[in-house]
Amino acid sequence: MTDSKEIDIVLLVADLSGYTALTEAHGNISAAKVVNRYIEIAEESLYESTTLIERVGDEILIAGTDAADIIKTALKLVHKIETEPFFPTVHAGIHAGKVLEQKGHYFGSALNIASRVASHARSCQVLCTKAVTEMAGEMEDIKYRAIGEVNFKNIFEPVVLFEIITDCRKLEMNVVDPVCRMLVSPKLAPAQLAFKGDNYYFCSFECAKKFTNRPDLFIKN
Repeated sequence: MTDSKEIDIVLLVADLSGYTALTEAHGNISAAKVVNRYIEIAEESLYESTTLIERVGDEILIAGTDAADIIKTALKLVHKIETEPFFPTVHAGIHAGKVLEQKGHYFGSALNIASRVASHARSCQVLCTKAVTEMAGEMEDIKYRAIGEVNFKNIFEPVVLFEIITDCRKLEMNVVDPVCRMLVSPKLAPAQLAFKGDNYYFCSFECAKKFTNRPDLFIKN
């Protein structure tokens, strides 16, 4: 008989933004180094009641029983990644509910919803469901902005979302390399190109060369 049990849990799913573009631009070895550093940053961001459960590609799952600790973990993760030089941004989603725990892995609708919420978030954005805000209550220096009801694929009922307000000052100062999607400081960027009246900044001459060869691949109309 399988050793499994149903538990109440708070789930944080976090993805790197632009990881596929980074892999295409810099190759598998560089992408693996980014993921390894990402795991280190995630482990450094954990609060005492939270645990890094697993990683699949560039997606990580963190779980805990305290909604406030999960929120603080998510914000710490975002802020630490902002300070990492030439690194992708992250977007995250948080949901609370019942899951089936089996040999250290989680299954169930709550995990599916957490993943959908993470996918709905933009770069440097942390979204959560109403259940999370009710569990966490008022927290010092943290605000919630109502997003409203969102319909997710294969989720029968609409999900009420809130944005957990973060201070993305570094994201505002930096720009995104259009090729590999890393955050780049305009002052420190190794390469810069002007194209059709706009300036583009790159993490490397390699990315600048790829942009020069096919700018249409990297500029969104």
